Amino acid sequence: MIDPARPRDLPPTDGAGGSVATLAPMDVAGRADRVRASMAEAGCDGLVVTNLTNVRYLCGFTGSAGLAWLGPEELVLITDRRYTDQSEAETAGAGVDVRIEITNELPKDLLVAASAGVGRIGLEAASVSWADQRRYADWFEAAELVATVGVVEGCRQVKDEGEIARMAAAAAIADATLGEVAPMLADGPTEKEVALALDSALRRRGADGSAFATIVASGPNAALPHKRPSARLVGPGELVIVDMGAVVDGYRSDMTRTLAVGEPDPEARRVFDTVRDAQRLGVEQVAAGRAIAEVDKACRDRIDADGWADAFVHGTGHGVGLDIHEQPWVRATATETLEVGHVITVEPGVYLPGLCGARVEDTVVVTPTGPRPLTTTPKELELPCG
Repeated sequence: MIDPARPRDLPPTDGAGGSVATLAPMDVAGRADRVRASMAEAGCDGLVVTNLTNVRYLCGFTGSAGLAWLGPEELVLITDRRYTDQSEAETAGAGVDVRIEITNELPKDLLVAASAGVGRIGLEAASVSWADQRRYADWFEAAELVATVGVVEGCRQVKDEGEIARMAAAAAIADATLGEVAPMLADGPTEKEVALALDSALRRRGADGSAFATIVASGPNAALPHKRPSARLVGPGELVIVDMGAVVDGYRSDMTRTLAVGEPDPEARRVFDTVRDAQRLGVEQVAAGRAIAEVDKACRDRIDADGWADAFVHGTGHGVGLDIHEQPWVRATATETLEVGHVITVEPGVYLPGLCGARVEDTVVVTPTGPRPLTTTPKELELPCG
């Protein structure tokens, strides 16, 4: 367990009481060449990177404004004067060979100069608006524009040792936080009060913040998969879904547990038992070379066997990393196979409108020897009360 009294001015924890500086390094410097290989497959020779998460992935820059140019030989970061010092410090800390350009004007001249001689320029279709596309068409009038999908995101799917270490640290913080806060459910708090306690404890234990908007949903609210915490009081015998995660150095964890204060009614208990069993079967399918759809199928078949196929209303999981939802997608229509270094969630659920719901979720790393769950909180229904 992490000491809840850990001083707040220490750097983020690595999940074992140390700092992020003790975590394995990430190979940020090698990412540009991997993305270049994907660019070639996408039919472009240069790429305008406008998705800020992808900018961070390529060069370590975490500012809220900027873009990157990735050409055949050069990586250029363009941002504004608010980030002059930050951009230099972060890219140097990441060990990236990048040219930094600072401007408070539209980056037309900088991009045109950087892309001189490049015939096919890729734009990230998912993050470029129609207005931006028209602007780029004017700027790059001598080049062919190529709409790209998932060029950087595809490279982000396989995590290195340093990335996994940060996600493991985030998961450890989330595990410890839930263990600390869960007993307060016995006092009949509101869902909002529990969510606030979780978010506060995550930061106190060293997380940069919550990985997403924390979900606490009790009783009939638990039948709504993404119900935001409300002023509803948690009642005895109700199923309570807690979906939470932490961020450490930009990397995220994701965990769901279903708890109960006292013994739920038999139908709710059966819902929980089915979901927990389905989740176990799904995790057992996580292996390098395994079709991703098989993970979904294992969970879905188990739930279907108990007659609740129509009550499992979402995919079985998703990739996790710098974004809480990223490739690969764990669903019935997936055509990819799992690879060593993929980090995915396995999170089946059953939701009975007006009655109850249950979901169990782990963040799982694909290793050469099988699944490695990063989230380790026990999956028992009964609330731990001291």
